[in-house]
Amino acid sequence: MKLTDEQYAILGTNDNIVINAVAGSGKTTTLIEYAHTRLSKKRILYLAFNKSVKMEAAQKFSAAGLQNVTVETAHSLAFDHIVKGSNYTITPGYKTYEWVDMLQIDTGERHSDYMIASHVGRFISYFCNSTAARVQELRYLDVVSDPRAKQFAENFYNVIEHYTRLALAKMDKAAIAITHDFYLKKFQLSRPVLPYDYILFDEGQDASGAMLDVFLQQPATRIIVGDVHQQIYGWRFAINSLLKTDFPFYNLSKSFRFNQDIAATANKILDWKRHLQQPPAIEVQGVGRGKGKIKTRATLARTNLSLLTSAITQWQDKNIDKVYFEGRMSSYMFADSGASLYDVLNLYNGKPEMVRDKLIAGMKNMDELEDYIEKTEENGLNAIVDVVKEYGNDLPKYIARLKENEVETKEEADMIFSTVHRCKGMEYDEVTLLNDFITEEKLKRYIGEKQDEDRLIEEINILYVAVTRAKIELNMPAPKPVRRIDKKTGTGNKGKYWSANDDQELTDLFHAGLNTRQIAAQLERSPGGVQMRLQKLGLMGANDYLDYG
Repeated sequence: MKLTDEQYAILGTNDNIVINAVAGSGKTTTLIEYAHTRLSKKRILYLAFNKSVKMEAAQKFSAAGLQNVTVETAHSLAFDHIVKGSNYTITPGYKTYEWVDMLQIDTGERHSDYMIASHVGRFISYFCNSTAARVQELRYLDVVSDPRAKQFAENFYNVIEHYTRLALAKMDKAAIAITHDFYLKKFQLSRPVLPYDYILFDEGQDASGAMLDVFLQQPATRIIVGDVHQQIYGWRFAINSLLKTDFPFYNLSKSFRFNQDIAATANKILDWKRHLQQPPAIEVQGVGRGKGKIKTRATLARTNLSLLTSAITQWQDKNIDKVYFEGRMSSYMFADSGASLYDVLNLYNGKPEMVRDKLIAGMKNMDELEDYIEKTEENGLNAIVDVVKEYGNDLPKYIARLKENEVETKEEADMIFSTVHRCKGMEYDEVTLLNDFITEEKLKRYIGEKQDEDRLIEEINILYVAVTRAKIELNMPAPKPVRRIDKKTGTGNKGKYWSANDDQELTDLFHAGLNTRQIAAQLERSPGGVQMRLQKLGLMGANDYLDYG
């Protein structure tokens, strides 16, 4: 492969640098060539983002004959230093009700106990991913955005902080199993010195503060690689490490994945950041072929609800037969807390005796569950609730049919389905985006409402990542979604539950100045139902009335 001038410039430096590499710009090739130009006796560490990237990178460096390159993830390094040979045991994570039991949280009201435990789990994650040495150095309220959740956390702040410190102390003493975040944090606080001459830190835009701190303390020559516009894990407390150093910037602006038409769309989206006084750091140049036989087709969504709705609709309409889900379909059936679609469906149907998850079983009804979600910001669980409310008791039938047609490999599938977070790093010949992404119009309104700017930037990044998965063809969403119509009754959404997407569309129409009847016609709802929903969303008071027109 012929190298570009930008790549040669990187190979010619021996300083600490940042490589800002746009999607598909050949960053791995650049790093392999960088390692080739260093003396064979030099010890090089390549830090991969996750285990799958680690395995792929290890094969590529090995195939290039680079025996002096060690490939690790941040967690594999930390595991070797902290866990190996110790008396620690590891858990993938704790469910909310497990924190309640282990920490003996007891306020006298079980619903509050669960909400406190949820915030404790999130505070632990916030601390473990931060650079802070002590919990007290952090202000947890800074990362709680929903007003109701923030108010709850503020009311119980001392209690939440107490149980957070207690949980960390128990893990430190091996009284309970430790999480992956915990041993990475302990690794950072141990101030390790790694035996390498060069460290190549990949996907730096989504690194944790803890790992960045380890990286910056090393005496080696340090290279941070990533794309400033691909940071999409802020909700996991990731930070954009590319912007957290004073290292010189080197760009890889040419994408070999797609042509200039797709690059132009990506640039247009990134240009929205000017509304937030953050112009794009680089202009994407598409130098890919942009043509060829379409072998892989993917439908990408912002949310689980939109994705499953699309999968169900496409399968029902017989547009597709064989389907593939990134991460397997079963992974879309569970929230991070462990609750499944079927647990929530049983609660929805008033059958608590059939609920397996202890947290969901502890809820009296759906209203109490939604109150819990609003006060804890458990977005994964909220996505499950949205799907259940959208499809109700038809859901098991649809899921079963999709599973029957799920195939093992992408090459077999008529359509690949994925949310953006699950397909990061992937590429497909043809990509179709659903209509649940941010738009420039929505962005301007959110800015006017003074919504969190970091979150808005991340929403732009999510759309950019989605667009840049395409190699040959990109199908952008239609301006207005097509409403689902019941084939038997010929009716639309009257009397049906409101999903998160419905609420967002209702809010958009309300702010656009439409009256009740106009909104009802757009959403195929009753004017009274629209009125009630606006009041529940806090857009109108209980005694306010919107002109019916």
